[in-house]
Amino acid sequence: MAISAQPCRAQDLLDLNDGNVADSSLAPLARVLRAQCFGLLPGFHRLVLDHGQVILTLCVGGVLDMLRAQHFEADAIELSDPHTSASELAWFLKALVRCCRRGTALIVDDQSASSREELSDALCQCGFVLRPAQLHTSQEKPAQIVGQFDPSWTIKTTRQVSMTSALPIERCAVIGAGVAGASVAAALARRGWRVRVLDQAVAPAAGASGLPVGLVVPHVSSDDCALSRLSRAGVRLMLQQARELLTMNQDWAPTGVLERQIDGTPKLPKLWPQVGLEWSEYFNDSHADDPLTPAIWHHQGAWLKPAALINAWLRWPGVTFQGNSQVANLRRQDKVWELRNATGELLCCAERVVFANACGAFDLLQNMKQHHTDWSGLWPHLPAKQGMRGMLSWGLHQAHTAAQFPPFPVNGSGSVVPRIPSDRGEAWFMGSSYQPESQPERADQTNHIGNLAHLTQLLPSLAAQLAPAFEAGTLNHWKGTRCVTADRLPAVGPLENCAQPSLWLCAGMGSRGLSFSVLCAELLAAQFGAEPLPVEARLARNLNALRA
Repeated sequence: MAISAQPCRAQDLLDLNDGNVADSSLAPLARVLRAQCFGLLPGFHRLVLDHGQVILTLCVGGVLDMLRAQHFEADAIELSDPHTSASELAWFLKALVRCCRRGTALIVDDQSASSREELSDALCQCGFVLRPAQLHTSQEKPAQIVGQFDPSWTIKTTRQVSMTSALPIERCAVIGAGVAGASVAAALARRGWRVRVLDQAVAPAAGASGLPVGLVVPHVSSDDCALSRLSRAGVRLMLQQARELLTMNQDWAPTGVLERQIDGTPKLPKLWPQVGLEWSEYFNDSHADDPLTPAIWHHQGAWLKPAALINAWLRWPGVTFQGNSQVANLRRQDKVWELRNATGELLCCAERVVFANACGAFDLLQNMKQHHTDWSGLWPHLPAKQGMRGMLSWGLHQAHTAAQFPPFPVNGSGSVVPRIPSDRGEAWFMGSSYQPESQPERADQTNHIGNLAHLTQLLPSLAAQLAPAFEAGTLNHWKGTRCVTADRLPAVGPLENCAQPSLWLCAGMGSRGLSFSVLCAELLAAQFGAEPLPVEARLARNLNALRA
C-alpha cells in the first residue's frame, strides 16, 4: 500500500520508460505501471501486477485522510520525511499508529539532521522502539531511523477490525460458476488457495453470467455516490483482467462507451464537446435528426464477453471446476465443511465456503437456517434480494443498416452494443428488459417491443431502421435472471462474526457484474488474507454481507 498526495504523472512514467533517469532498470516497470495509471482520482486504486503476484493499493489524497480510511494492520512501514510541523506530526503519527500492530517494523528515510531528533522523539512517544541509526550504502544520504512498534502500554483501539490475522491457506469451495464465483476463485488461487468451484449446470456461465456481451462502464452521478465510486474501482480491476486474460477484438475491446442522458436516468454533466470526432462524424453523417442530449464519454469503457473471462479464471492454476453439482446442504465435521446435494451425496470438502450463486446463495442460506436449529440466529441481517428477469434482443449486421450503427456502444436507457464477433458473423445487441421474477413472465415479443422503445429513446434514427425487424418477431434473444439487492449493491464478506470465519458470501451483482465482480473478489480475498482493502474502509462497509 502506498499513499501519495498527488497521482503519478504520465510524463514522469514516460521519462522512466525513455530511460531519462539514473536507474534505467526501472523502465520496464514504468511501462507496466503506466498502463494502469489512468483515472487516478482522489481515493483508493488497486493495481494488480505480475500476474497477481504483486498488488499495489495506491491511495491518492491527504495523508491523514488516507490513513484514517485504512482497515488493516501493517507488517512494515517505510516512511519518507513527512515535512510537517510539530502539531501536524503528532496527528500524523497517531493516524499511522492505527495501522500498526505490536511488532510492525519501521524505516524512515530522507529526513534532515535537524528534524531527525524531533521525529525520533515523536515516534518514541507514540510507542515505537528505535534501534541505532543505520547509514545508507551511499554516505551522501542521511541516516535512516529504524525500529518497530512495541509500546510499553496495553494497546487499545476503538477501530473495528474484523480480522487481525490472515486465514491459513487451505481449501475453499466456491458455490457458483458465474462472474462472482469465478472471480473469487481466481483471486484466492493467486494467493495460493486450492479452490473448487461447484455449479448446478454442466458448464460454467450457465446463468445470468452467460450474457453474450456486456459493458464495462462506471456508474456516474452528480453527487459521486457510493455506487459511482465503487463501480469506478471495479471497472479499473476488470479492465486489468481483460487485458491480461482475453483476446482483444474477439473477447473484448476497449472501444469507449457513450452514455446519453435519457428521461428518468440520473443527471449527467454535459460533456458533449469531449465525446470526440468519431461520434461527431457519426451524428453529422447519419443522425442529424437525433437530439443532442447531454452525454458523457467513458474513454476507458469496453464491451466484454463474460463467458470468455469466466473460463479464463477457471483455468487459473489451483482452480478446479465441478459441474452438475447442486449444493443443497452443508454439514460441519470438526473444522471441515461437507457440501452435499439433495440426495445427501458428498460433493466436496473444504475449510472455507463462499456462496457466490446469485439468488441461490440467499435461498440456500435461509434453507440452512430453517433445517438447523443451532443456526437460527446466524446472519440475521442478510440484504433483501429479488430476481430480476432480463432479455436481450440481437441480430446480425446487414449491409443496408450497418452504417446506422455507431462505432462504439451507447448506454442510457438500456444499451446498444454493435459489431460483436460471433460464430455467425458480426452481431449487434440491444437491451435489456427489466422485470421482477415475482411477476408473471412477459412474452418474448413483448420484451422485444420494450427493447425497441428503449432504442428509440437512445438512438431514434437507428431504431427507425430496425423497427421492422423488431416488430416482425424475427430477432434472436437471450434471457437470464439477475440477483438484485434492495440497495443495488453486492453483498460481500464473512457470514460469521469471529476471528476465523469459515462461511462467506459474494452475491447480488445485479446488472453490474462486469463492474463489480473483480472488486468484490479482491475485497473478499483481502479479508481472507488480512490485507489492505481495495477501497476505503467506509466505502467497503456499503458491501458488507451482514449490513442491516
